[in-house]
Amino acid sequence: MSKIYSLVLPPEIAYNEAALLQHITSLQDFEDPSKIYLRKLRRSVDARGRQVKINIDVEVFYNEPITPFLSFEKKYQDVSDKPQVLIVGAGPAGLFAALRCIELGYKPIVFERGKDVRARRRDLAAINRDQIVNPESNYCFGEGGAGTYSDGKLYTRSKKRGDIRRILEILVAHGAKEEILIDAHPHIGTNKLPTLVADLRESILKAGGEVLFDTKIVDFEVQDNELKAVQTAAGKTYTGIGVILATGHSARDIFYMLHKNNIVIEAKPFALGVRVEHQQSLIDGIQYHCENGERGAHLPASSYALVAQVAYKNIEKGVFSFCMCPGGFIVPSATAPGEIVVNGMSPSRRDSKFSNSGIVVSVDETDWVAYKDHGVFAALEYQKAIEQKACAIAGGTQVAPAQKLLDFVQGKLSSSLLETSYQPGLKSVLMDDILPAPIAYRLREGFKMFGNKMRGYLSNDAQIIGVESRTSSPVRVPRDKETLEHISTKRLYPCGEGAGYAGGIVSAAMDGERCAEQLVLKYGSIIEK
Repeated sequence: MSKIYSLVLPPEIAYNEAALLQHITSLQDFEDPSKIYLRKLRRSVDARGRQVKINIDVEVFYNEPITPFLSFEKKYQDVSDKPQVLIVGAGPAGLFAALRCIELGYKPIVFERGKDVRARRRDLAAINRDQIVNPESNYCFGEGGAGTYSDGKLYTRSKKRGDIRRILEILVAHGAKEEILIDAHPHIGTNKLPTLVADLRESILKAGGEVLFDTKIVDFEVQDNELKAVQTAAGKTYTGIGVILATGHSARDIFYMLHKNNIVIEAKPFALGVRVEHQQSLIDGIQYHCENGERGAHLPASSYALVAQVAYKNIEKGVFSFCMCPGGFIVPSATAPGEIVVNGMSPSRRDSKFSNSGIVVSVDETDWVAYKDHGVFAALEYQKAIEQKACAIAGGTQVAPAQKLLDFVQGKLSSSLLETSYQPGLKSVLMDDILPAPIAYRLREGFKMFGNKMRGYLSNDAQIIGVESRTSSPVRVPRDKETLEHISTKRLYPCGEGAGYAGGIVSAAMDGERCAEQLVLKYGSIIEK
């Protein structure tokens, strides 16, 4: 027999295999408990009451064959002599587009301006240690894109964009733990992602695809509104049945290149703010109602999601938490010297003593009106100006501007700063000298509201670090809603975060698959199932 139990359990039972088995056997009389097999189907934390509970669905098999848990098999056909699809960018969108092309019988050629994950680490170390930013290899550029050195969050609300379960199973087949299929808010961890990304690359190579590192695209060949080829910095021209543009949200040179070639792009709203850093024990204490922040061995590091609406000069906009990283680190994510950009990441165990989250404000054309003369680049230039100001005010290196949280709310310069996970270091500044007045005001009011929702959140035991500016692309590359092809340039398929159509690893991966399918459907032969 098999049966599914939907249970509400204390953490010490839900996260302990032996205790969970004992609890199941107490619910039903099994003649031979040794013939029981448990499969966890879904698990989530409910911290709304004074006692934390775990909602868990468990499938129990007793004395019968176990049905397969995974439907995806890592078997890819040889496409080495098949028609080519050009994919610009080796982030989640690009890699999953490449794998889907292989499944459909086409050879992907993936162009990545940065380095492979192993070589990329040296450039990341140079940013933290020597404060040297390599414009081609950093926390945004390189194999796996920005997602490789992130929290590895796999939660998405984009359920209509594709098969989430399929994406997760492909990740499991390439090295992720099966827990990502179970947890309501799964993540992989920055320490696990590089190996997984390298395994995705190996699948592409073994099937006859190509992944070209240190290969920057410097121009597009467009004739009669049709993209014919791409050119690399080494002077080589590549052709294929079409191009999937999956460059990520920070490839500004690509946006300029598109515009130069009369390929339509447009300014796009994004969000801008800071990273707020607390001790993880403080957040655990607030969320789990535990004394001294001691959550116990069975509970994961707690997270939060906060949102508020704040009016400034009668214009109301959202202030919200973004990419919350429990037990994580703040990292320097600039893509060029002379700018400061911060982001967050967490290891798989989320065992850092720090918690951090982006707290950002929605930005639109009312914010970048002073940059309207830049046309389609108005939002981008607004973003760039703030990042450059942050760098200049903090000293011109990767030392980041910072202020204690309550000091920021009260408009005071912090006389000292707290210990931080941000390795290049911090400089005490008035964040109002960096952030535009509407952003600073809304952040200040938002923090007050968040402090009322989470008692203890708003204090000088936390600090803000700036700037969190790469929440999404400030440029959209418009495409047809059904075919996903660019609205006026044939054979071009804008894809993922950089084109404005995704917001994380899973949504980008799904978008990559969809673009591959639509390109092949229109310009290839019949799709091979």
